[in-house]
Amino acid sequence: MTRPGDRPGWQARVAAARAEREALSRTRVRRSVSHRDGARCRVDGHSLLNFCGNDYLGLSQHFAVVNALQDAASREGAGGVASHLVCGHHEMHDALERELADWLEAPAALLFGSGFLANLAVLQSLLDEESICVQDRLNHASLIDAARLSGCRLRRYPHGDPEGAIRQLRSLPDGMAVLATDGVFSMDGDLAPLRQLALVAKVQKALLYVDDAHGVGVVGPEGRGSVAEARLGVQEVPLQLATLGKALGGYGAAVVGDADLIGHLAETARPYLYTTALPPAQAAATLAAVKLARSEHWRREKLHELVARFRDRALRVGLQLMDSDTPIQPVMCGADAHALSMSQALEQAGYWVAPIRPPTVSEGRARLRVTLSALHGPGDVDGLVDALAYARDRIAGPRETARVAQPVE
Repeated sequence: MTRPGDRPGWQARVAAARAEREALSRTRVRRSVSHRDGARCRVDGHSLLNFCGNDYLGLSQHFAVVNALQDAASREGAGGVASHLVCGHHEMHDALERELADWLEAPAALLFGSGFLANLAVLQSLLDEESICVQDRLNHASLIDAARLSGCRLRRYPHGDPEGAIRQLRSLPDGMAVLATDGVFSMDGDLAPLRQLALVAKVQKALLYVDDAHGVGVVGPEGRGSVAEARLGVQEVPLQLATLGKALGGYGAAVVGDADLIGHLAETARPYLYTTALPPAQAAATLAAVKLARSEHWRREKLHELVARFRDRALRVGLQLMDSDTPIQPVMCGADAHALSMSQALEQAGYWVAPIRPPTVSEGRARLRVTLSALHGPGDVDGLVDALAYARDRIAGPRETARVAQPVE
């Protein structure tokens, strides 16, 4: 029997975990940005062109969005004051929820402090120990954690495999079932096969829930996301998540969908009931951003042109890309050390591209996650591709360069 004096302390556990990360080249360091100006950031005294953010439409610094934030803050203050069901719900929250629901063609919407909270809320309010949640293997960590914390049986299917999804749903024929998937996958940039998954959900009587954090604002007609791109509606996808902190440039998230389901979340979801509401000023800023995203279609058009330009030039110089037509363009590096070295070389050339390593991605699948924004110009894209090719050739040996130069589609 272990005595209390023999129990390892937290210091040993933390030190061992740190040593393991260092041995695997997987330590992570926060970088402090002192100023943002369009697509440029000042980091540690250096101006870098940012290719690793999620400000896809370039709205985070738009004067109308910033003015809305400042104006509302001057009148309503800086904070949300309390939870929505106590005294924190403001008419600005109502206005934003109505605008989001109208844009995404759904009956209702409900605001949350973050996408992580929203996913926790959805799965924990719908599932219990007798339920099953079936998920794509590459879903965001928040969906996986939400299912685990709900106590349900979590089953995962091979990436983008509807047949795998139906096999997993059949493994537990009784009890509530939720089929959950990202709409646009955050590390690969590809779209989920939503039409096929909708058919699977219908046949198996499962609720299809789509986390469209990286789709809303970017893909689909009028930027309404991957659900609209797949020509689906609330009947097929009763709930979807729209983040407010990526294409819309702000902070927070909303769950949009069936009115009865949204009402259920508002009354039962612990991450909604027991947390402070978004500041009204932040809601006002996002409301302005949504209106811009709906009306200024040129932002999406420019973004799509930049994506095509990047892919064309990157494949010409033999960079390894994945099958993505979204602003998320992974450049595959393989080994963790290669991803780190290439990222450092790019920074020396004036470009900020973050290396993505396990456990965020699978072993041997380290990459540079290039993300494009309407704030970038054609020359920015061309310069980045040249810098990527130079970094690859400088870091890899001649034999390795020849191997890497085979494009992957």
